[in-house]
Amino acid sequence: MLTKPIEQTYLVIDFDSTFTKVEGLDVLAEISLAGNRERDRIVEEIKAITDRGMSGEISLAQSLEMRLRLLQAHRDHIPALLEVLKDKISDSFQRNRDFLIENAEQIYIVSSGFKEFIVPIVTMLGIKEDHVFANTFLYDDEGNIVGCDCDNPLATDKGKVTLIRNLNLDGDVYVIGDGYTDYEIRESGLANRFYAFTENVMRPKVIEKADHITPSLDEFLYHNKLSRSQSYPKSRIKVLLLENVHPVAVHLFEKEGFSVEILKGALDEDELIEKVRNVHILGIRSKTNVTRRVLENANKLMCVGAFCIGTNQIDLSACTERGIAVFNAPYSNTRSVVELAIGEIIMLIRNVVPKSNQMHLGKWDKSANNSFEVRGKKLGLVGYGNIGTQLSVVAEALGMEVYFYDIVDKLSLGNARKCRTLDELLTVSDIVSLHTDGRKDNKNLIGAREFSLMKNGVIFLNLSRGHIVDIPALVDALKSGKVAGAGIDVFPYEPKTNNEEFINELRGLPNVILTPHIGGSTEEAQANIGNFVPGKLLEYINNGSTYGSVNFPELQLPLLKASHRLLHIHENVPGILAKINAIFAKHNINIQGQYLKTTESIGYVITDIAKNYDENVIQELRDIDNTIKFRLLY
Repeated sequence: MLTKPIEQTYLVIDFDSTFTKVEGLDVLAEISLAGNRERDRIVEEIKAITDRGMSGEISLAQSLEMRLRLLQAHRDHIPALLEVLKDKISDSFQRNRDFLIENAEQIYIVSSGFKEFIVPIVTMLGIKEDHVFANTFLYDDEGNIVGCDCDNPLATDKGKVTLIRNLNLDGDVYVIGDGYTDYEIRESGLANRFYAFTENVMRPKVIEKADHITPSLDEFLYHNKLSRSQSYPKSRIKVLLLENVHPVAVHLFEKEGFSVEILKGALDEDELIEKVRNVHILGIRSKTNVTRRVLENANKLMCVGAFCIGTNQIDLSACTERGIAVFNAPYSNTRSVVELAIGEIIMLIRNVVPKSNQMHLGKWDKSANNSFEVRGKKLGLVGYGNIGTQLSVVAEALGMEVYFYDIVDKLSLGNARKCRTLDELLTVSDIVSLHTDGRKDNKNLIGAREFSLMKNGVIFLNLSRGHIVDIPALVDALKSGKVAGAGIDVFPYEPKTNNEEFINELRGLPNVILTPHIGGSTEEAQANIGNFVPGKLLEYINNGSTYGSVNFPELQLPLLKASHRLLHIHENVPGILAKINAIFAKHNINIQGQYLKTTESIGYVITDIAKNYDENVIQELRDIDNTIKFRLLY
């Protein structure tokens, strides 16, 4: 934290790879060497020299001289360089333009780069021109860049130290930069602290010297309690993704600036308890159980993303009690499951699996016995949700008659016929396919009694949840011929990793297709899920919206503009909204927008207010009885 007010503090900021995402001379080389067959090799050589200089392997003077010699640049290349740099200003500097403008008197840009391209860029964000210290190019009579002003201390070793000493700044000095020359100011005793800036590049030799590593300007401002564009630095938000979540999800979180950790497999309860501490966002698929005990140890968890359809592996009640929002992907893999179901129905009803197995053993059995078309067969769907309805449409296109049963009264699509009871559906169907959710009440939904109601020679599919079928009863039905063929994708117990053996009584039975819970596992589905779930999580983190949450009151909030957003999650008891508004009235705060929605157990109040308010308001809102979670967004 600053030890003196900002008015008595000076911020010394580097330009290349700090204020901008790139090194100016590297970009200039790419421009000046366009058309040169050796361009790529020379540019890479210049970049390597830049890195060696920034990490302290060679002196600044050496680095500068070597790069200028290779550059082959002309004065006319500068405008093109500026056009590139305008789009390469670091994101966190662009976000905090207001801070730079408001505190321009306290900010200096000190760089070993060149004024010709630094001044036009930094002044765009409010930096004073006379607060920019950098080298200047030397040109020959034809405008070619032939060197730099060697009288400038910034062209020499420890030049930044010399310059800061000459400035004789009357106050504390904080240095923000990515290079060793920035650290040298701190090493010389001329700066109070050195912040290694890592938004664009990480140099281990620089980081190890830093008083504080700052992944963005937001982090520096937050660390020093200065005004900023973000209420909480995104680099501080930790994301833990398990079970080989699709890379597109990782990319989305990293692009947002979050700190992301990825693990390929699932974790057991104790392992997850160890990993989930200090994690803000947890991403799982179907094999990781988020239990109450896990949540009791998740001290900072804000939301959970289920990168799948089901959420029965998550203790939703415990999440709700702790103000943790849960999101899933109810639609993203629907098509993939439907296509697998159709494929298995055809394979099973044609008796292809046993014939294929026999062929692998060298046995030729060309016959039509027990092989049938699907056209005209009666498909019975247990569960008529997203997957059930789409399977219904595709099955009808194949000429099948579709029957369905759902505990919720639903309108049928196409010519599908609704059954009043599960028993009715089981007795009428030639093929039974399960598409129910994973609620506990559905355990052993299909057992010996239900199999006895089915037609002899029925085809049976379960691509929904493992615990809804009594496996021993299915085995008996298969062995007795009651069930002629089965396609099973989900099981009461599934291996946690690919290294664990799959153990189940269904192994080795004829005309049974066993698949390792891959109904939704296609590249397309996983990419869809990888985009969909992070989208929901980011919307909640950045905006507060809960639309699509499986356990929170659903609210689609407007974008946050020119105000601060206060998000209050509380137990659903009488009087909370009145208490919140009483605090606003007490502090004479005008409410710009307010949104409330409740469930049986919790309430969610979002209030947008003007930026200028008494900070005591925040603590008073946190202190309201029955508050579960509170956070501030801007």
